[in-house]
Amino acid sequence: MLCTKREIPTFTDPLGETLHLLRLNGTLYCRSELTAPWGIELPEFNGCMMFHVVTSGHCWLEVEGEEPRRLQQGGLALVPHGNGHCIRSNPAADAEPLFDIPVEQVSDRYEIMRHGGDGDLTHLTCGVVSFDHVAGQQLVAQLPRVLQIDTWDDEDGSWLQSTLRFIAREARELRPGGETVITHLADILIIQTIRTWIDSAPEANQGWLAALRDDQVGRALAAIHREPEIDWTVASLAKEVGMSRSGFSARFTNLVGESAKRYLTHWRMQLARAQLLETSDSLAVLADRLGYQSEAAFCRAFKRVFGVPPGSVRHTASASL
Repeated sequence: MLCTKREIPTFTDPLGETLHLLRLNGTLYCRSELTAPWGIELPEFNGCMMFHVVTSGHCWLEVEGEEPRRLQQGGLALVPHGNGHCIRSNPAADAEPLFDIPVEQVSDRYEIMRHGGDGDLTHLTCGVVSFDHVAGQQLVAQLPRVLQIDTWDDEDGSWLQSTLRFIAREARELRPGGETVITHLADILIIQTIRTWIDSAPEANQGWLAALRDDQVGRALAAIHREPEIDWTVASLAKEVGMSRSGFSARFTNLVGESAKRYLTHWRMQLARAQLLETSDSLAVLADRLGYQSEAAFCRAFKRVFGVPPGSVRHTASASL
């Protein structure tokens, strides 16, 4: 029997699908043994997230524009925008630049730091994680400057304890595939922290995140994210989610902050920019992959969004290498 109608998957969890698209990579872990007084000044890491988990003792986290935060044993702090910051044994302790402190290199992705005076001991597990998908950039843009959770002694905190135990075991034993396991455990730490914030923070019920959680608009966003090459229109998206054209258009714009057509164009162009930087695919190939009938139409859309033609993005990236 011939099927004349393209069947589109049902999207049951658009937010979960977006978290899946976060695609974390480039993980670096550091297990730190720090004796008071101590302080570490971390530089800015563009396009990365940094996290700190206190496995024993306590410390203070200072991010510009935020009140200093005390992290207790089991506390986890995520700095999602890669802002430079300091961690200290106490607010008055001097901080050394991160790269001035010697470390023991266990592997390419795992190191041990021992630093400080002769006072109380604090153990930290820290990580730097990058993300390489447009969905990740869009999601991270919605997050606050610092996410902090304290769940070590709660029943809900068992995931944090078990994940850290896995990390410690894999780093200690360095079995084949250990770095891959550690990388995936980083995904769990970051994604679970973001989920905890989404479930509890009032600001997560606004803007793009709220739109993803909306029954109709969330399904439309997931359809765009999954298949940006489709010639989506307001009418076809409305039909996809079971709404009238006018009702869907108003609801989408109200929740997302821009029209469905504009969102589709911006999403395609963000994907195009990432692929220009990461691949050698021709403009014609990118145009076809993203649903444009011609290379010229693709180039015009790209220039409208970014103000420069797509070729110049790739040329600039190549020149900087």
